[in-house]
Amino acid sequence: MDPHIEKLAQLSPFELKDELITLAGSVENRLMLNAGRGNPNFLATVPRHAFWQLGLFAMRESQRSFAYMPEGVGGMPRLAGIEDRFEIFARENSGVAGIEFLVGAVSYVRDQLGHDASRFLYEMCDAILGCNYPVPDRMLKCAEPIVAQYLRQEMVGTYPFVGDVDVFATEGGTAAMTYIFNTLRENRLLAPGDSIAIGMPIFTPYIEIPDLNDYRLKKVLIEADPALGWQYPESEIEKLRDPKVKAFFLVNPSNPPSVRIDEETLQLIAAIVAERPDLILLTDDVYGTFADDFTSLFAVAPHNTILVYSYSKYFGATGWRLGAIATHRDNVLDRSIASLSESVKVELDARYSTITTAPRELKFIDRLVADSRTVALNHTAGLSTPQQAQMVLFSLFALMDTPNAYKMAMKRLIRAREHALYREIGASPDPNPNDVGYYTLLDLADLSEKVYGKPFVDWLLKAVEPRELLFELAKDSGIVLLPGGGFGTTRPAGRVSLANLNEADYANIGKAARGLIEKYFEKFEAVK
Repeated sequence: MDPHIEKLAQLSPFELKDELITLAGSVENRLMLNAGRGNPNFLATVPRHAFWQLGLFAMRESQRSFAYMPEGVGGMPRLAGIEDRFEIFARENSGVAGIEFLVGAVSYVRDQLGHDASRFLYEMCDAILGCNYPVPDRMLKCAEPIVAQYLRQEMVGTYPFVGDVDVFATEGGTAAMTYIFNTLRENRLLAPGDSIAIGMPIFTPYIEIPDLNDYRLKKVLIEADPALGWQYPESEIEKLRDPKVKAFFLVNPSNPPSVRIDEETLQLIAAIVAERPDLILLTDDVYGTFADDFTSLFAVAPHNTILVYSYSKYFGATGWRLGAIATHRDNVLDRSIASLSESVKVELDARYSTITTAPRELKFIDRLVADSRTVALNHTAGLSTPQQAQMVLFSLFALMDTPNAYKMAMKRLIRAREHALYREIGASPDPNPNDVGYYTLLDLADLSEKVYGKPFVDWLLKAVEPRELLFELAKDSGIVLLPGGGFGTTRPAGRVSLANLNEADYANIGKAARGLIEKYFEKFEAVK
């Protein structure tokens, strides 16, 4: 391997992409296609229209509640009569994009979810104006039950689920990850030298964070098998029976194979949890909303599972930074904290004593909130209120979309792009009923074997290091893919996001990949 490439290969794939982008853009006037980034080029328009219309109504409320001042000073919205004033506003703006949805949302919140419509409108106006600190600091009172209902619909579905859910709104899924690692450490649920299992392949930070000096955790890798459609073999899941394994972290559907865990594996994990009620599970299910009838690990093992979800991909909202952490109100985290030694409890009492007179009753999820602001700033914790308002509108949009029209549109869009990519390559992966399709792994070895046979692939893997193929693709064709190895895959593959380019672009990527394979086949023929 080129020494420079070998050195760069040690970087996280998200940092390595910058070098690939430089190579891809090295030819003047050539279009660069960056298919490595997961940022979608589609977005949900209806809840965004509703956000702006709600903002206009909130501004009217602000100006109404304050004596007119030409200097542009407004006041706080007022609860009394707000529902009637909203109906007047809606009639005056009938036919404007977003108004019909807002009217339906107020009705849904009142008639289907059983909340007070006036209180909902008042809190949403206050939230979108951004004129108060988030109160409560974990989530607004109107926001938490709506987001919880959305998560139950998308992550649990029809699976039997008993009990209530607590939710903490965070600055995207990345903040959720950071907060969870930190609070697990601060509350002695994970300590340096402890073992955690990681479902591979996985979003790279889950691999990198445990190695940091802050944590120094031992990693037990649970390897998905591409030959099994990227499911975890039973022998890998059995590693969770080891009492030394304190926690199991996974992404479902996986990143980058984009495959959801099958029912058999979910039930096996649930059975192990029944035998090991101390085991902590963390499931990051950001891509679950792209699947039909998705079942999260949170549904089958709710008392042991921390659920992480992000609105970024499904609603095209990466810039909004909207994420959520959810836990069952009866959970292993709170039980584990309660069973800590007295000396550790005394230390934790001191940590949280400035925010509560009963620190030992502070739930894990509320410790997350406090730790996210280094405890001392707990009174200013919480996701900004305008962000929470948009999160609520996204959630209601999905809850009210009973025909799943938006979800089906997203799936059609992604599948058409996937078809265009593999059509031009002339080969495609084997069909997989659990494939969600947000990403695809462009497995050059597998595709080359399907086109030209195994002898060629055997020669190819000896003649060139797989990561070099990605650099060559960037240099020769202006196409950027992320190395699958950076996510823990054991195959020579590049991650292709099917969300961030247009259908014709994926066809061009397929042509370039096919051209690269053909170039090496010509070399193989010459050598042979």
